[in-house]
Amino acid sequence: MTSTICPKCGNNTSILLSGICKECFFENFVLAQLPQVLQAKICATCGARFTRGRWTDEYDVESVVLKTIEDSLSIHEAAEDIEICINPRQLTPHMYKAEVEVVARIQGEPVSSELSTEIRILRESCEMCSRMSGGYFEGIIQIRAAERIPSEDELDACMRIVNLTIDRMRDKGDRLAFITDTIKSKEGLDLYIGSVNSGRHICKAITEEIGGTFSESPSLFGQKDGKEIYRITFSMRLPRFTPGDIIAIGNRKIVVKHMGKKLTGTNLMDSSRFIATEEETVQAKQVGHIRDTVDAVVVSEEENELMILDPFTFRTVNVKKPIGFSPVEDGEIPVIRIEETLFILPPEWRTNKI
Repeated sequence: MTSTICPKCGNNTSILLSGICKECFFENFVLAQLPQVLQAKICATCGARFTRGRWTDEYDVESVVLKTIEDSLSIHEAAEDIEICINPRQLTPHMYKAEVEVVARIQGEPVSSELSTEIRILRESCEMCSRMSGGYFEGIIQIRAAERIPSEDELDACMRIVNLTIDRMRDKGDRLAFITDTIKSKEGLDLYIGSVNSGRHICKAITEEIGGTFSESPSLFGQKDGKEIYRITFSMRLPRFTPGDIIAIGNRKIVVKHMGKKLTGTNLMDSSRFIATEEETVQAKQVGHIRDTVDAVVVSEEENELMILDPFTFRTVNVKKPIGFSPVEDGEIPVIRIEETLFILPPEWRTNKI
């Protein structure tokens, strides 16, 4: 093995690290550094951690302790194959002690360092909890229904969507995604929301799942640092018609499937798909609901028609077979009477009477 002379100590060496022998290199080498005392700021209410100038969701004190150590641990830039072992130990509810071992390689040579630190837990209120307790809000979502009163089931469905959306926004880092207050009235719900961004996402999520429309109306609230501050009112309108409603549009009777900017449904005359714009449904009116269907006895079946016993008049009538009709197994079929006309419930609705 070729040897050379260390320019610093003059000894023969077979390995040079940064131009000097291993002994000289590691004489004053520091693999890792860690302050003897660290402070971890945690929200006393929600458990969030304050780091790098902002609050982040953690919810577990030991996780906060570990991340505080990791963020404060400084390792030499030349280190490779680094392994870190942290062993925290709780001394009091407000203090931890931790032993830290760092193992690495420097230019292929193994090296290790053992450190210890004390972590002091500081508890205060984060901006989210402070604002929630102070009734802070940036917007109001007014949930109503077009030309009717929303049902309890609809409002429950809206709140489910609200909570899911808030959780999703919080996961993405929007710590102002919260509801300060919920006011219920006979017309619907008013939700006071912490951030305009979350309010907009909530309204979009409701319209995508339930249907309806929403609009935004800003109002001047005050000024901060010379800038005008606005609060936004989101006017959320649930659909005029809901899934399962049967409406009359001209001579057509339609079972509503979804209503947003467009209405989709099924034509009771032939079970064909129906789509109409909001303008085309202005004159529509509700004439029934699929929950009003009753079973009728099938007397005979032809290629394109069925002869059934009208359950309202007890007379036999012929009705056209709907698209996708399957043979009757028990001799009965669900029908509904609208404006003196008997219709067979389309196949897609028979297993899901709302």
